[in-house]
Amino acid sequence: MQTCLILDDYQNAALSFADWARLAPAVQVSTVNTYISDRDALVARIEQAETLVIMRERTPFPADLLARLPNLKLLITSGMRNASIDLAAARDRGITVCGTDSSPTPPTELTWALILGLARHLPQEVANVRGGAWQSTIGADLSGATLGILGLGKIGARVAAIGRAFGMNVQAWSPNLTEEQAREASATLAASKGALCEASDFLTLHLVLGERSRNIVGEAEFRRMKASAYLINTSRAGLVDQAALMRALEEGWIAGAGLDVFDTEPLPADSPFRHLPNVLALPHLGYVSQGNYTRFFTQAVEDIEAWRAGSPVRQLG
Repeated sequence: MQTCLILDDYQNAALSFADWARLAPAVQVSTVNTYISDRDALVARIEQAETLVIMRERTPFPADLLARLPNLKLLITSGMRNASIDLAAARDRGITVCGTDSSPTPPTELTWALILGLARHLPQEVANVRGGAWQSTIGADLSGATLGILGLGKIGARVAAIGRAFGMNVQAWSPNLTEEQAREASATLAASKGALCEASDFLTLHLVLGERSRNIVGEAEFRRMKASAYLINTSRAGLVDQAALMRALEEGWIAGAGLDVFDTEPLPADSPFRHLPNVLALPHLGYVSQGNYTRFFTQAVEDIEAWRAGSPVRQLG
C-alpha cells in the first residue's frame, strides 16, 4: 500500500472536497492539519510518504528538503505554478511534480473585500458595534477615485472590470503592458510606475513574483503615493519591500494597507502587521474558496490516478 499525505490542511477540509476513496485500497490517504515549521520535525512526519499533496507555498520544498525524502515519488501542488518547489532538484531525484487548475475569481473577489474594507473602515466599525459604540469613521468614496493596478493579467483585468463598475478611474502599469492591452481590460495605461503610484487612491498588486518584480514597490514608490492612498496586496509579499511598507504605515506616508500575503506565513504572533491600526490583514485567503478547494483536491486525486497508471497529467517543470 502506498501512502499519500496532504499537508497544511488548516481547515481540516481536504478529505471532504474530493472522492479520495477512489484510491483505496492501493493508496492510504491522511492529512496534516497544522503547519510544521521545524525542518527536522517536518521530515520525521512526512519521510515515509510516497505521495505528498501540498497547498500552494504553505510548506516550501527546496532541494535540501527533497534530498531528505528518499521515498517521495509524486509531489502535487494546488495551482500550476509554485515557486517554492525546486523543480530541477525534484527532476534530478526522479520525483514527478504535478499541479491542478486554479480559478482567478476567488483572489479577485478577496481583493475587492480588502478595498471595500479599507474604504469604509469596516474592521473598526464592526468592533465599535460589538463594543456598544456607533459611527466613528467617514468612508472614502470609490466612485470617482483612481484605482491603480500593478499587473494586468488574469486577475488584474478582472479587478479592473469591477473598478469600472464602481465608477472608478482605472489605470494600470507593468513593465510590458501596452496601451492596447490596457484598453482591452477597461484601463488606461499609466505613463510609468511612478505616475501610477502618484495617481492611485487604491493601488493593488497583481504581478507574478520573479527577480524583475521583487520589491517592485519600495520606499521610492511609497513616497510618491498620496497620504490618503491605500496599498492592497493579494499576490505575493515579495513584490513589496516589507521594511519600507512598515515605515510607510507607521509614519503615515500612506493611509493604510490591505494585506493577504506575508514574507513569513503563518504570520508570527508578534508581527506588527497583526496590530497596526491602519492594516487590514488576512491569513492568505485569496485562493481559499469552496470552488477552488473542490478543483484542487478533485484534480489531486486525478493526478494520483494518472501517475499510478503511468501517464502523469498536469506535470510541472
